Amino acid sequence: MSSRVLIADSDRDIRESLGSVLSENGFTCICTSDGEEALKKVKEDNFDLLIVDIKLPKWDGIQILDKVCKISPRTMTMIVTASATIETAIEALRKGAVDYLTKPLDYNDVVLRVKKMRKMQQILLENQYLKQEIHSKYNQNLIIGESSAIKNIYRLIEKVAHSSSNILITGKSGTGKELVARAIHQNSPRAEAPFVPINCGAIPENLFESELFGFKKGAFTGAMMDKDGVFRAANGGTLFLDEVGEIPIHIQVKLLRAIEEKEIKPIGSPSSLKVDVRILSATNKDLLKEIEEGNFREDLYYRLNIIDIHLPSLSERRDDIPLLVNHFINKYNNELKRKVLGVDNETMKVLMNYKWKGEVRELENVIERAVLLCEGEYVTLKDLPPHAYTGVSIEYADDLKTSVRNFERQHILSILKRVDNDKNKCAEILGIGLSSLYRKIDELEIKL
Repeated sequence: MSSRVLIADSDRDIRESLGSVLSENGFTCICTSDGEEALKKVKEDNFDLLIVDIKLPKWDGIQILDKVCKISPRTMTMIVTASATIETAIEALRKGAVDYLTKPLDYNDVVLRVKKMRKMQQILLENQYLKQEIHSKYNQNLIIGESSAIKNIYRLIEKVAHSSSNILITGKSGTGKELVARAIHQNSPRAEAPFVPINCGAIPENLFESELFGFKKGAFTGAMMDKDGVFRAANGGTLFLDEVGEIPIHIQVKLLRAIEEKEIKPIGSPSSLKVDVRILSATNKDLLKEIEEGNFREDLYYRLNIIDIHLPSLSERRDDIPLLVNHFINKYNNELKRKVLGVDNETMKVLMNYKWKGEVRELENVIERAVLLCEGEYVTLKDLPPHAYTGVSIEYADDLKTSVRNFERQHILSILKRVDNDKNKCAEILGIGLSSLYRKIDELEIKL
């Protein structure tokens, strides 16, 4: 589709010549002679570019420019003037014009400028589209779940995202604390600014201060150049302190000061630097217990914990497991170039009942492995690591006979799956004869 250009000029020869030249170069041109008509056309139709004379009947070019920026912000505007002055140019550019032309027009120059404007517009639109796509995809895949437990987390994120309050995210390892931190950042006014994560548990104690606050050249042996710490890297945005409970007590004092004063002092610097950073922290530790044991400062705890978001374990949101499984299958289909459609019913039952000690992270690892090893359209028990299906929780009935039957059935099924239904191997592992195994399969109504 060719680019649409609206030409608004009271001089008939200019607008017709300009329209003809641009049409020859692949643009679709609409012409008008007065400002009121130009505004009407912009309201009724979509134009990529507007070329407007600064002096028009009814509405002048600057007034039109101001209106067009409000009613059609994606339309780029070029001002045409017979008497260009620096003041005119500055006013036009301040109002939103991208370029301006002076009469008499050099039509070859006009074509080059219009093409340049259109190219710039396409780059801006593509950039905006990519940002929207990335943002949409990122947020869609950020936190998966529809259980009441996870919906409570959604509501909390929505409430706290637009504030500047520091937030402490707690929960077991693997529950997705960094995902929540990223969701808060992405939905905050700081979304376009940096999100800087740092794993406090992975930093050697002697490097903590320089990692957080940076240092000046020559501050110590080996400091060959200035280095920005994570506070400066996150300036204007969000700093995520993962495993915050691992910060040494002597660094906690300096961190507290940085939060309270909103300034940092790089090692070796004679002066402090102001920083604007929102701090999100995460821990799997009980920080109140750490305070009692003298490992964490109480004043820092209350500075970090303006709002507490506690993430539920997977055992508290088992209804989300099928959604998570499908999400991870789609993810690793793309990454591993596979075409797995899903998991079979028996396998889903196992995944639903398994005790995920490693939480969502462990589930993701199991699904990645299963997608890689799967030989059919659906993941089956043999695609899971042995511990995943031998450690399944059995639903026990009240009476002993039924409970024993359920256990026998599940145990035989898991062994059969492990050995690809090789009954000789299965009987050998179970320590029973082959005829006894066949009898058990029949009695327990095991379908192979």
